[in-house]
Amino acid sequence: MSTTRSDAIGLVVGEATSTSFVLASTQEMCPSRLDYVAVRSRELVDGSLVNVEILAQVERVMASSDALKQLINYDALRRIKQADLDDLRNYAAARVLGYLHPSRDEVLIPRRSIIPGTEVQIAPASLLDSFYSYSEDEAIHIGNLITRSEVDVSLDVSGFRRHTAIIAQTGAGKSYCAGVLIEELLERGGTVLVIDPHADYALIGMDSEGARHELSNRCLIFRNPASTGRYSEREVGNLEDYTIAFADLDNQEIFDIANVHQNFTRIRDTIENALRILRSENDFFTPEDLVGNLQTQLDAATSQRERTDLQSALRYARAMARMRVFAQSSTSMDRILAPMQVSVLDLSGLDSISTDYVVSKLLRDVSSLLQAGDYSHPVFLVIEEAHNFIPPEANTRSSSIIKRIAGEGRKFGAFLVVISQRPSKIHPDTLSQCNSQIIMKLTNPNDQDAIAKSSEMLSRDLLDNLPGFNPGEAVVLGPITKAPVMIKIRERRTREGGADINVVEALRAARREASIETTVDQDRQRTEPFDGTFGE
Repeated sequence: MSTTRSDAIGLVVGEATSTSFVLASTQEMCPSRLDYVAVRSRELVDGSLVNVEILAQVERVMASSDALKQLINYDALRRIKQADLDDLRNYAAARVLGYLHPSRDEVLIPRRSIIPGTEVQIAPASLLDSFYSYSEDEAIHIGNLITRSEVDVSLDVSGFRRHTAIIAQTGAGKSYCAGVLIEELLERGGTVLVIDPHADYALIGMDSEGARHELSNRCLIFRNPASTGRYSEREVGNLEDYTIAFADLDNQEIFDIANVHQNFTRIRDTIENALRILRSENDFFTPEDLVGNLQTQLDAATSQRERTDLQSALRYARAMARMRVFAQSSTSMDRILAPMQVSVLDLSGLDSISTDYVVSKLLRDVSSLLQAGDYSHPVFLVIEEAHNFIPPEANTRSSSIIKRIAGEGRKFGAFLVVISQRPSKIHPDTLSQCNSQIIMKLTNPNDQDAIAKSSEMLSRDLLDNLPGFNPGEAVVLGPITKAPVMIKIRERRTREGGADINVVEALRAARREASIETTVDQDRQRTEPFDGTFGE
């Protein structure tokens, strides 16, 4: 097979395999680390041996010289260099990404080794476009290649069926990346539900300049009345209440909320009796009404046993009342789930116990609706700060339903996008169910190990690249892409709610305010009447 090409930058040398090779080049032509290169090979495809073009990415670049050895003294090294006897050699180690099937839009991994002596070229843009693009209906436009900004990168929307994790340390851009995915899913008609503990997505109904965009009416922000909220209703736009009617809950749900163990039969009986009375008197009642009923019974109780049971039941009822998340009516799921709609559950300002319950309640309702076939469209569930809901050891209220969705959700159309800066603090079973991963800058060794254990496709070399990523850069792995790819996330078209404050501007504003207050104080002192006495 002839491999001669005028644009060759080097030759495959030494031992080459089906997954990696080393190329020798010159100092001028040697590719840079993370560059894409291509080599020709022959592969057995559908029973026939055919010529294919294999795409590879440079993982390491090296230079060596037999003449310039470390043990030679500096003066001798200078003389060798001046005499042009340094015999400098340049190499690059490349990892094979695969080749395109001749007749299908599919990337295959070579099974035959690359042949030493094969010429290597810089991968043409047309080859990269073929690797990292999809048809318009399938494509989620995420950004462009880090090293080849002219090459756009798309993700396969079908790949989200196998769940996705977005992992990055604080400030690396994980929420910004998720915002891009949400924009793309919305434009393609997706139903997106965002669990948002810190109002990072509460402004998604606005464009980057703070004005309404063409899909603003398809972006709804839900907030429980107990949540203080990070942004005002004027800033958010389409803000609605997310409420849970206490009276709609059955007895078992109430026992679960209150953590009344099934063995505490007398306490359960006491609460059930109070609930029976409340339901007979009114269609609507709250935990505060339950507290009031139990207190009334306690005031009238005559036996010590009855008083003890009522006092115990009151402790559980008061704990529920402190959650402050219940109202007289429940928000309709028809309002939360709709085709081509993003619904953001803004939990900012809500305490952790209430947050955990609200998330658990909403996800269970969504899961039940999908399993019953009462909502026929797929739902993309974006869970921010996922380590708070599905920790490795502690059992939160929401952990069981999230684990169930991770294990079974794709069967009934619930697809997770799990977001966290601490993958080591996420239950490993859930993380391992996220077959696709978007990994940004990550320096913590424990978090790197957690990612490595959850993904068979993340090589040691890829892992070593993570600390060097700039904000907005990521490696993408799994079914959402044809081959592992390093990307720069595109600019968002919607407004980000979770960006860090501008500390310099905030301090400048504080100085201006302090200066104004000082001037006011001085003016007030000059205008106040003198009430002292003059000395002689």
